[in-house]
Amino acid sequence: MANTRQSTKRARQSKKRQARNAIVKTSTKGTIRRALEVLKGKDVNTAKEAYTSAIRALSKAASKGVIPKARAARKIGRLTAFAQKLVPDAFAAGATKAKKTSTKSAT
Repeated sequence: MANTRQSTKRARQSKKRQARNAIVKTSTKGTIRRALEVLKGKDVNTAKEAYTSAIRALSKAASKGVIPKARAARKIGRLTAFAQKLVPDAFAAGATKAKKTSTKSAT
């Protein structure tokens, strides 16, 4: 039990954050699970949508601090490898990443 006003407030904030983080974690896990199921079905269009939504959920959770960034990167990498293995046409190497364009002018 909290002894001071500050520790009481910190306990309240912690409780709110814990509840919010639990919701985000649960929805992220569900999104990943659905993506894996769809990828096993090998329907290309649905697989791409599920794959992008899973990556988006993982990236968002990592940027909010709900999960560590390294864990999100690892899961995204494994999901990408799995997608390339099951549906190689839709997820060719490099096809899923956006190409970077140079913004520097040639002088």
